Amino acid sequence: MIKVVEGSYAVAHAVKMCRTNVVSAYPITPQTHIVEDLAKFVADGEMKSEFVNVESEHSAMSVCVGASATGARTYSATTSQGLALMFEVLFNASGMRLPIVMTAVNRAISAPLSIWNDQQDSISARDCGWIQLYAEDVQEAHDMVIQAYKIAEDRDVLLPVMVCMDGFLLTHIFEPVNLASQEDVDAFLPPFRPEFYLTTKDPKTFGAFAEPDKYMEFRYMHYEAMERAKGKIVKVAREFSARFKRFKGGLIDEYKTDGADVIIVTMGSVIGTIKDAIDREKKAGLLKIRSYRPFPKDEVRKALADAKNVVVLEKDISIGMEGALFTDLKAALYRSGGRPRRPKCSGLIFGLGGRDFSGKDISNIIKKVRTGKELESFFGLRRELL
Repeated sequence: MIKVVEGSYAVAHAVKMCRTNVVSAYPITPQTHIVEDLAKFVADGEMKSEFVNVESEHSAMSVCVGASATGARTYSATTSQGLALMFEVLFNASGMRLPIVMTAVNRAISAPLSIWNDQQDSISARDCGWIQLYAEDVQEAHDMVIQAYKIAEDRDVLLPVMVCMDGFLLTHIFEPVNLASQEDVDAFLPPFRPEFYLTTKDPKTFGAFAEPDKYMEFRYMHYEAMERAKGKIVKVAREFSARFKRFKGGLIDEYKTDGADVIIVTMGSVIGTIKDAIDREKKAGLLKIRSYRPFPKDEVRKALADAKNVVVLEKDISIGMEGALFTDLKAALYRSGGRPRRPKCSGLIFGLGGRDFSGKDISNIIKKVRTGKELESFFGLRRELL
């Protein structure tokens, strides 16, 4: 059913179709509309779920951890400082292998205070052990929520999933979305039936104390589960495509990369702008990273095997080094074995705090790369303010 809806509504609709048992969240701009819609679904009797009001984002994720441990399908949503406040519990959720799904609405982190979009918040949580999937558009944000539950609840994975979507640019935009029907989602996503959960009939311990002779093994099993998740992400995307007749999943996407002498690598909603710019260029392509964790290193190497110039664009900065995606991409190429020809790689930080970025900017970047000019690490910096 195609309807013109707000991005936040599309995500809330997907959560409802997944028959989620427990929702807990704290309102924070620009995530608020998602949980407002979910609260309305519950209040109107459209969604048979427990909506738990809490006093903070730390408590919201704590509720999800407790509910998931008892075998409930759980959901939360947050952004920016809210995600930062959850940080302690994010590690608990993944370490206890709880398949929670959360929408991380990307927004800049203070200080200074900013409510506009960049991806610093979720990138800062990259090492928490959550699968991280980045949406290009509203349809993808909707579809990936449904896929996220099937990935997370797979017994070979059992990891929480963070579906990341750019704040305002996706959450508050109205566009046509093919909203999944209950019949299709029920056929695609089976009820959550965990093998291990808390019950008085068969008592178990979750998150127990681990001494030094055991802790490292737990972390290794966590690492192995994340590696296995790569194959599951691809498999689930294919299953989703077969059922819903559209492909909105997987690890990466390539756009006009064959024969391209400049390939741009990025994540999120800016991809639409980049595609428009590439359509006006010759021999320029795009590599879209959909799955940032697990990082698709083998797929990245293959996609960039014949590239001459690679430009990584990202809305985050690891202060003291460079953009996180740029670091990971270089590591993937460096560890490719042997001494293969590697492309010239440039990393650009752009759009921090919602700074505007246009197709014309993309064309100028491509032109500079082709003429051998060095690119500034911070694109669009206003030097007069420094």
